[in-house]
Amino acid sequence: MPKRPDTHETVLLALELLRRIPRNRKVSAPELHKQLVEMGVERDLRTIQRQMDMLSEHFDIERDERSKPYGYRWKERAKGLALPMLSEHESLLLTLAEQHLRNLLPASLMKSMEGFFVQARSNLGRAANAQREREWLSKIRVVSETQPLLPPRIRPGVFEEVSNALYGNRWLNLDYKNAAEKRSTVEVMPLGLAQQGSRLYLVCRYRDFDNERSLALHRIISAEATTHTFERPKEFDLQKYDADGRFGFGEGKRIHLTFRITKPAGLHLLESPLSADQQVTEIGDQFEISATVVDTAQLEWWLRGFGEAVSHVRRTGCRANAGVEARSK
Repeated sequence: MPKRPDTHETVLLALELLRRIPRNRKVSAPELHKQLVEMGVERDLRTIQRQMDMLSEHFDIERDERSKPYGYRWKERAKGLALPMLSEHESLLLTLAEQHLRNLLPASLMKSMEGFFVQARSNLGRAANAQREREWLSKIRVVSETQPLLPPRIRPGVFEEVSNALYGNRWLNLDYKNAAEKRSTVEVMPLGLAQQGSRLYLVCRYRDFDNERSLALHRIISAEATTHTFERPKEFDLQKYDADGRFGFGEGKRIHLTFRITKPAGLHLLESPLSADQQVTEIGDQFEISATVVDTAQLEWWLRGFGEAVSHVRRTGCRANAGVEARSK
């Protein structure tokens, strides 16, 4: 005699499905099944299909039968799944997290949280009693230190495949075109994801190589996460990779930099030093700045950006430079 499904598990499954039903687009049973599998909920597709049929009969859920598999979404005026345990403060936190962490979390995790994000936005809506929390969203802003640029277009599906492979430590097949327009098909070990201004970069190792490269996501033509996993290299440290100037087109070479800058242009360096060992000397209407920094192309562009306000630039090599292979974007 087949085992009867546990009522508790059935209810939890129904709640998970309800949380994942969107309002502005349709989702199919296979898509929901994939989301559940990615978060560790093992149910066969037929079970998901039966649950969706049952839920569409008892809730304000639209079932589109014009094509198979069927598509499901909340009806236009449906309230959806209310989550009363989500307070106004939690709703504010989740709304900000969705806005600022969208490109720094695995796509599968963002999808699994979609129900919470929808409810958070609803809790802060005009009809909700959360005026102060709603107003807070218009009181804060993350501003750019450089000329704002629109983010480059990332091809559909690329971010999802890249982030899911990175999350699951799975090898990744890429069709990639570099800045020199050279196109290649490569298999890479994804190690990190970084957002630099409006751009996203994947830090990875090519198959059979032990050095890291940074690949721009907008230059990836197609990506496919494989089923083959790898053991993450213990010696790799994304924080050190950044500190070595890799995202600034550097090779990890540290130098002792000295330059002079006019006081109006250099005042901000007294408030935000270049390094912990920065020294400042006043010479007439100028500051002489000395600091230990990583030598990068980004540093050179930064110095040139001051024009004639910067002079007497000197670079001296540091003894503690580690030999590191060059890595290009």
